[in-house]
Amino acid sequence: MVFVKYLEGKTFADKLAQVGIFAVTRAALIGALGVAAVVIGTAFIGFQKAAWIVLGAIYVAIGLLYTFRRAGSLKISLGPGLGGLSGSRGSVALGLLFGLNIPACAAPLIFVLLGMAAAGGVSGATISAGFVSLGLFGLALSLPIVAAVLIPSARRALDWLSALSRRLPLWTGLLLVVLGLWSIGFGLFAEIKA
Repeated sequence: MVFVKYLEGKTFADKLAQVGIFAVTRAALIGALGVAAVVIGTAFIGFQKAAWIVLGAIYVAIGLLYTFRRAGSLKISLGPGLGGLSGSRGSVALGLLFGLNIPACAAPLIFVLLGMAAAGGVSGATISAGFVSLGLFGLALSLPIVAAVLIPSARRALDWLSALSRRLPLWTGLLLVVLGLWSIGFGLFAEIKA
């Protein structure tokens, strides 16, 4: 919703350009993380597992705030605001921010990349496979956002879902807690078998 709201009120051409910049930036960063997974090998798993734990803890905290009807405290501003970023800079910044989170469902791709690197050594082909596979994954992650920005009916559906979080704070909170605990569990217990 952050990115969709950021583009609110812009022309269709601006939305198209900005969502393209966002999606390509996000895909490029996630692709670069795929290269990092290949180059630094299993050390990347430790980094990614820590990220899943930290992000899971954030989801749990936000979920608890929703559950106990304290979500209003999330409306404070921390750090630089998006208001200072206009046009392409804002889309790039949000693409980078969203690109830092590789969801747990990417773990099989990361494990395959690590296996390829272990089996064949770190070659140009393995590095490019790392970039392309996770870059395409990152691009696919952005498709629902692209749809929400460019297709009015998808935007209405997203607005409807967003409104549910205000009307059903307990269920929204519990869902976030469950997702957060799942992410933490994945970070703690995911293993790569050699």
